[in-house]
Amino acid sequence: MPNTSLSPLDSILAAAEQVRQQLNLKAFDAEGVAHLDNFIKAQRDSFIEAQRDSLPAAEREGVVMALGCFLGQCLVQVYRGEWGTGKDGTTGVGLGGRFFFNPFYLVDAQLNEGESASVAAFFASVPQRLKSPPAARKSWIS
Repeated sequence: MPNTSLSPLDSILAAAEQVRQQLNLKAFDAEGVAHLDNFIKAQRDSFIEAQRDSLPAAEREGVVMALGCFLGQCLVQVYRGEWGTGKDGTTGVGLGGRFFFNPFYLVDAQLNEGESASVAAFFASVPQRLKSPPAARKSWIS
């Protein structure tokens, strides 16, 4: 019997594709992130109300994971990022050899904080982040 279990990367890609299809989006791009942002805005009130009514943590986590997979795949496709594991063991997307972003955290932040943590605003800020020079190391710290 063949092994049908997916690798972690294959699972991420499958979840991202499922979200893309469910939201009826054409691609993993800036337009898709704008739609994701609007979807999160629309769902935010429902999530807040559902949490008051005891939304199971696993259900919320599943939504955050699925939407985070989509956001991360948009980072990979548009900004030539790469899925990986951070120093702290979290899964995220590395960009430009200098940045590591956790798309699951970003989705969760918008669900919790609203517009001030917009995934679309974050996504739009990435080109400027990539252009900025690396922070100079402080030589006075030993």
